[in-house]
Amino acid sequence: MFTVIDLFAGGGGFSYGFRRKGFTISSAVEINLSACRTYERNISPQQLFCTDIRTLSGREFENQNPDVVIGGPPCEAYTPVSLNRMDNPIDRLYIDERGRLTLDYIRLVAHLQPKVFVMENVLQITEGQLKYALIEEFRQAGYERIYFNVLRSENYGSPSERTRVFVSNIYFKDYLERFRVSRKTTVWEAIGDLPKPDFPHDIPNHSWVDIPKKFKKRWEKLRFGQSALYFGKGKKVFKDYTKLHPEKISPTVKGSGRFLHPYQPRLLSVREQARLMTYPDHFIFEGGLNEQYNQVGESVQPLISTLIATAVREYLENGNKNWDFTPSFPR
Repeated sequence: MFTVIDLFAGGGGFSYGFRRKGFTISSAVEINLSACRTYERNISPQQLFCTDIRTLSGREFENQNPDVVIGGPPCEAYTPVSLNRMDNPIDRLYIDERGRLTLDYIRLVAHLQPKVFVMENVLQITEGQLKYALIEEFRQAGYERIYFNVLRSENYGSPSERTRVFVSNIYFKDYLERFRVSRKTTVWEAIGDLPKPDFPHDIPNHSWVDIPKKFKKRWEKLRFGQSALYFGKGKKVFKDYTKLHPEKISPTVKGSGRFLHPYQPRLLSVREQARLMTYPDHFIFEGGLNEQYNQVGESVQPLISTLIATAVREYLENGNKNWDFTPSFPR
C-alpha cells in the first residue's frame, strides 16, 4: 500500500482524496489546533504533528519512506488578495516569513525523497522569477523535472471557481482531461437540498449565521452576484459578502470570505460552503465558527485531491513505464 505524508495539512481536504484512493496517511503536520482536531477526526493518520513545521528537522519521519508527500504551504505571501504582498515576486519566497514556509516544504521533501510530491498553491506563486526559483530549489532537493499543473476545479464538476497550481515532479494535467465535465454544477444544485438552518436537522456544521448588521439592510436590494463589501485600493479592489447566483457557479471560496444566501437573509453556513468545496456531509469541521470557515476555504477540494490521487496512483502502479503525459520541460 502506498503511503503519504501531508505537510501543511489543514483540516484534511488534500489527504481525504488520497485516503479515498487507498493511500495510507502515515504522517501529517499542521500548526492550527482546531484544524488538527478536524484532521484527526476525519483522516485518522498514523501520526499527527500539531506543531510549527519549522521545528521539524525531518528525523521525526525516520523509517517511513513515504511514496508521496503532499501539502499546501500558506498562500498569503503570494495571493493578490493580500494587501501586504511584497512588490518583488522573488522577495515573497525568500524574505516574507509566510512565503519562506514554502522553502520548509521543499526542505522536508529533500529529506524524505518521495517518489512523487505535489505542492498546492495559488497561481501567483509562479509570477516573475518565482517559477524558476522553485525549479532550482526543487532541483537542489534532488528533482530534475518540475511541472506546474494548473487546474480549474469548475472544469471537473465543482460548483465553485478555484484555480490552483499543483507543483510536482510528475505532469498529470493531461491525464485529468478524461475527467472534465461538459456542464457546470450550479450553486443551487450543490446546496438546494439542505434544510433551512433554523429548522430541526442533524446535519453537522449547518447553523444559521446572521449577516453583520452593517450589511443586513443591503441583502434585499442586492441582485444575484452583487456584493455588499468592496475593499482595497488602486487596482487592488476586492469584494466580499456576495449574494450568490443560484443558477451559476460560486466565486472562489476563501477562508476569510463569506457569501450571502440567495434566498434567505443570512450567510451561507459552514456546511453550505463545504458543499461548494465538494466536501461530503460526513466530513465534520471542529473549532469555532471562523476557524471552521477558514478550514473549508483554505483547503484543497476533495474532488480535486481525489482526481490527483487517481493520477498519482496510476503513475506509481505503472512504475512510470507507461506514463506518457510528460510535456516539454518546464511546464
